[in-house]
Amino acid sequence: MAATKQREIELLKKKRLSFSERAALTWKQMKDNKINYLMILPFMVFFALFTIIPIGASVVLSFTRFDILNPPVFIGWDNYLRMFLEDSVFLIALKNTLQFAVITGPVSYLLCFIFAWFINDLPPIARAFFTVVFYAPTLANIYFIFQYIFSSDMYGLANSVLMNLGILDEPITWLKDPDYMMNIVIFVQLWCSLGTGFLSFVAGLQNLDPSLAEAGAIDGVRNRFQELFYITLPQMGGMLMFGAVMQIASSFAVGAISSALLGFPSVDYAGHTLTLHISDFGNTRFELGYASAVAVALFALMILTKILINKLLARYSHD
Repeated sequence: MAATKQREIELLKKKRLSFSERAALTWKQMKDNKINYLMILPFMVFFALFTIIPIGASVVLSFTRFDILNPPVFIGWDNYLRMFLEDSVFLIALKNTLQFAVITGPVSYLLCFIFAWFINDLPPIARAFFTVVFYAPTLANIYFIFQYIFSSDMYGLANSVLMNLGILDEPITWLKDPDYMMNIVIFVQLWCSLGTGFLSFVAGLQNLDPSLAEAGAIDGVRNRFQELFYITLPQMGGMLMFGAVMQIASSFAVGAISSALLGFPSVDYAGHTLTLHISDFGNTRFELGYASAVAVALFALMILTKILINKLLARYSHD
């Protein structure tokens, strides 16, 4: 029986079956595993209601002019042409979002793994304590702390320290000067970035097979770095992929931090992102058709990034 199922899976992977045969085989497998599908049914229902259907609705509405008060009017590609040819603020938001993603995504991903790896061998109580310490900034509203640090008057912590040291003669308007705004938001985003990806790495490292590390030591693994590259990473393919997707996705969806620190809209749109652009047209101007088009563009950007991540981590995702 097990051999038959394995053969069916191999045939599916090699695409030797016609569409009708594949459909029949898939239906047979679903009937054989009906209990498993029944267990995940509640999740699939909520996933469809709150993810698949909204995404589909956004795609449809992106080709319309819609303001809630009136029925949607089909306008074809006009929203997309407007986005790239007429909306200069969208191009600024796109540039800022890509800058956020390129910097905060990979850096926060590495920080999540490095911190999880460092605390992995600590005693359980110490490991739990540092897990809470690293994860806490993602739960707490710490924006007011950075508003105080980067306050534009002489009483702000950064200005006060620099003026007392004689480095500055007058305060810097950190959160109003486009030369500093983006760097500050990136710094705060990195500070708050140890979220779900970090927890997944902590869990993944705790579930590694210790016998492989012992076998590696016998075969010549002499230090933790060799163990990391030859023993640890190959066992964490799924966690590496999950953490990458979560960190990169969160870097594309940044918006709350920028709005809280810089205001909305920020000076010269220096901290404007695609998420804020969607909020501007959807929640403020009620141009839901155009907001949906921007959301579809952001979604497409995330999908392309995920494909790139799959290729980069393919050697570790074989499991």
